[in-house]
Amino acid sequence: MSHVQDRIIGDGERTGDRATHDVFNQPEAFGGYDLFSRDRALQAAVEREGAQWAAQRLGRFARELADPEIIRHGYLANRYVPELATHDNYGHRINEVHLHPSWHELMRLGRRHQVHSLPWTEPQAGSHVARAAMSVLMAQIESGTLCPLHMTYAGVPVLRNVPELSAQWEPLLTASGYDPRYRPGSEKSAALIGMAMTEKQGGSDLRANTTRARATAEPGVYELTGHKWFFSAPMVDCFLTVAQADDTPGRISCFLVPFWLPDGTRNSFSIMRLKDKLGNRSNPSSEIEYNGTLAWRVGDEGRGVRTIIDMVNLTRLGCAAISTGIIRQTLFRALHHTQQRAAFGTRLVDQPLMRNVLADLAVESEAATALTMRLAGSVDRADSDEDEKRFARVVTAITKYWLAKRASANAFESLECHGGFGYIEDSMMPRFYREAPVQSLWEGSGNVICLDVLRALDHDPDAFEPVFAEIEKAKGLDRHLDRTTQWLRRATSDRATIEPMARRVVEKFALALQASLLLRNSPDYVAQTFCSSRLGGDWGFAFGTLDPREDFGRIIERSWGE
Repeated sequence: MSHVQDRIIGDGERTGDRATHDVFNQPEAFGGYDLFSRDRALQAAVEREGAQWAAQRLGRFARELADPEIIRHGYLANRYVPELATHDNYGHRINEVHLHPSWHELMRLGRRHQVHSLPWTEPQAGSHVARAAMSVLMAQIESGTLCPLHMTYAGVPVLRNVPELSAQWEPLLTASGYDPRYRPGSEKSAALIGMAMTEKQGGSDLRANTTRARATAEPGVYELTGHKWFFSAPMVDCFLTVAQADDTPGRISCFLVPFWLPDGTRNSFSIMRLKDKLGNRSNPSSEIEYNGTLAWRVGDEGRGVRTIIDMVNLTRLGCAAISTGIIRQTLFRALHHTQQRAAFGTRLVDQPLMRNVLADLAVESEAATALTMRLAGSVDRADSDEDEKRFARVVTAITKYWLAKRASANAFESLECHGGFGYIEDSMMPRFYREAPVQSLWEGSGNVICLDVLRALDHDPDAFEPVFAEIEKAKGLDRHLDRTTQWLRRATSDRATIEPMARRVVEKFALALQASLLLRNSPDYVAQTFCSSRLGGDWGFAFGTLDPREDFGRIIERSWGE
């Protein structure tokens, strides 16, 4: 046979004696894992925080998410990003956002399992915990769809400030079905809610708002004029926004803006463009202009920030849940890869240095899960327990800040565990890596969040006491935690000097809370490893720098969950 004829025809197929593309030493395609049953830390936290009744439904949800077709929907929804159609072919402004069919399939899945509504449709002990656990699970497949689902969940209690609006919208917002666009008078019976808060000149400083609201002849109805820099999920059916009402100059009020007006006509506002974002690409974010846009006031005049803060706190819980899901899923994919990939004659997972990295990531994941679920538990109990309400007020910001920071670091290190395979889009690891920073930016970037923690002291000098009470439940169990608690007591004793070190204080609070939770609820080999590394100073600047005497094997085995 000639040299020309001796060529590769297909994968492993040849016409001569030499094959150049036999595939071996590569992991099987990722999929089929029950993300709930394999996550011992999440199962334990769900039970501990009062949502054991939801274990079976969480298992059903996890098994659906494990379907390779659902995983592929997550890939496609981010591969084929939303497109904006500003006008129809006759020149009429239509403000339509076109999304890939995979986006709609994921939204149907999330709404069917009540990721957007469980605490409102089934209000019982542990319902916020169960819903947060669903978010942790769904974020491991696709988290862009969680943005409108979380906003819809968080918007319901805000609308309850106006019974007439709540009666109109809550049945639509909490319905388990999914319709891409609700319109009054149509047969569609489900809706989504979004947020349009920030402006170019102000960002997180909502009081720098310049949008104006002029009262109409109808009580509680206003016309808006202005520009919003970020409008999350412009394909929603209604959204909350803030503006300065002419009758309360210099003070911000909150308003509900419907896409369609009650008479079935289109409301007057313009979607100017979709943002070309680093991550969260399946979920459209936009820039809009109000030009005589009709809006209904929600809450008291001039109390817009106070009105919207309840929604913000619940969406911050959503940020923590997504971060936890990213931390867990990127670790789990690293475990999947390293158990099936060999180098230098040994499986990666059996190599001592890789075991150090994986164990370090696993400890971080269990700590994130414990903290997020504890926060969700406090939200559940806040209505009946004043200390839990005060705990949630402070710890929501602490948790959101810290876990969002850790998600980026975890995603990057887990990506590196895959080698070059993790750097290509088909592995999906780059998507998780790009998704992580969104959680830091959404609902307040790092400095805003840390200052929010300190502002709690301005309203309540004892605001940190419920947090200390939780930390000190593990008093005496670990010397590193006891020393950190003493440091926090000193650092927070003088409000006047604390601001420049706010990030350090918030970080220490997060670590101390995680340490206390792990010491009381996780195996010693997890808790002691966390405390000695994160609090004891026996840790480097990167993952994989644990003391080699730690029990890497049991930590990895627990995280793998077989």
